[in-house]
Amino acid sequence: MGSPETHYAWNGRVALAYQVIGDGPVDLMYLQGRCSNVDMNWESPYLAALLRALARHARLIIMDRRGFGCSDRFSPTDVPPFEVFTDDILTVMDAAGSDRAAIFGTWDCALIATLSAATYPERVAALILLDPFITYAATPETPWMPTAEEWEERIEAGALSAEDDTPDANERQWFRRYVRASVGPGAHRAEVRRYLATDVRPILPSVHVPTLILQDADGTKVTSPEAGRYVQAHIPGSRLIEIPWKDQHHWYWGADTIAASVDAFLADVRDEEAGLDRVLVTVVFTDIVRSTELAAELGDRHWRDLVQQHHATVRALLARYRGKEVDTAGDGFFATFDGPVRALHCARAIVDSVPNLGIEVRAGLHIGECEIIDNKVGGLAVNIGSRIGALARPSEILASQTVRDLVIGSGFHFEDKGTHQLKGAPGEWRLFALGSG
Repeated sequence: MGSPETHYAWNGRVALAYQVIGDGPVDLMYLQGRCSNVDMNWESPYLAALLRALARHARLIIMDRRGFGCSDRFSPTDVPPFEVFTDDILTVMDAAGSDRAAIFGTWDCALIATLSAATYPERVAALILLDPFITYAATPETPWMPTAEEWEERIEAGALSAEDDTPDANERQWFRRYVRASVGPGAHRAEVRRYLATDVRPILPSVHVPTLILQDADGTKVTSPEAGRYVQAHIPGSRLIEIPWKDQHHWYWGADTIAASVDAFLADVRDEEAGLDRVLVTVVFTDIVRSTELAAELGDRHWRDLVQQHHATVRALLARYRGKEVDTAGDGFFATFDGPVRALHCARAIVDSVPNLGIEVRAGLHIGECEIIDNKVGGLAVNIGSRIGALARPSEILASQTVRDLVIGSGFHFEDKGTHQLKGAPGEWRLFALGSG
């Protein structure tokens, strides 16, 4: 298996370098953080060995994110918004002929990989994070990350190269060139400064694809074992493997274990998808308040016109927030979302929009596993969402505690509505009303 050819995918005016190697049953996109150059990867026998090992059981797509390596660079005054990188990933996937891929993000590219998994679960089959950054800056919950001042000191001192970790003189020489060929110091400094406020912690609970976290058990100069444990605690169902690989460059000491762990994980993902009949979604139920009385007051013709306007409003907002309409029963909607954040935003937008039509709606939300039945979702989670919606007052959005817990840190405010018995659902359910604003 030789070095692959470098191709380019265009996202607007930006050329994105990528390579494809291997022909396994699953597509695996590898995002090399901190340093990246798809051509020079193969000059290191250590890094090349890791990439070839990953490609033995997968169709491996390797890309340089914009600003790095063989992709188009940006100037220190032209650092793009962080969300642009997720669009770049989809652009490369399309160019490589990949409808769906597992995404493997290392270090700072874990931020991009995580955001992609949360935003585009229909394109991301699984998520693999290695020594993940979940924020660039030190916070009370992430004290292991450098402060802004420490980042400046590291960049000025050239500490990001960490060439002392290389195993021999030849590799040290290669690594010095690799760092220079990855990104210029001015652009790197500008990027770090811009992204110091980037923090994916609030969206971790919105990742609903199978997730594997590979973490250095001993910690590195930038990350800590606590980083992997934090991510595992906040991505439902994620797996954590701690590996002592001695330094921050995982391909020198942990390549065999990493490749074996990724292979086993992807095999499990393939097995799960082969018989996939359940999916984790956020369900939203809305209905018009006092619909029977309004229909009688307005008469059939005017009521029909009002319902059509209501439906058009709701469908436009579902499209805006990427909700999927599952069913419409008279004056009510049943929709699903791939994450609770967009579902709450959409529910709020619906509740705030329909008073212009002279009506009020109520909404209920729950997140849980749903069964796929004739290409529609069903099961206990759907019944719970429906029961919650029925308990909401006019213009109120009621959510289960599961939803509330998964969006902590996202800026939503809730009022505790106490515990309730939901018909057909075991136990008591604590419900919360979404606050205004």
